[in-house]
Amino acid sequence: MAHMAKDKKSLLTRVRRIKGQAEALERILDKETDCSAVLQQIAAIRGAVNGLMTQVLEGHIREHLGTEAAPKQREQDLEVVVAALRSYLK
Repeated sequence: MAHMAKDKKSLLTRVRRIKGQAEALERILDKETDCSAVLQQIAAIRGAVNGLMTQVLEGHIREHLGTEAAPKQREQDLEVVVAALRSYLK
């Protein structure tokens, strides 16, 4: 997965941002802060996770489906994408 190695720094930055947002949510909940702050933080986390998913998925599609792969390999790679999307969108 060359795309993962190429994007490693950016992906780790996104993951660390999500981790920080989750920790902030935990602090907000622990302090029993107003629910609007909780909702806003949850929305921020969701947006960050969506951005991470988009970046990884785009890299995977470009790397594995955008190449001149054999039809059988292309079908397997397509199934990986479909399974990931089904799981993510549940």
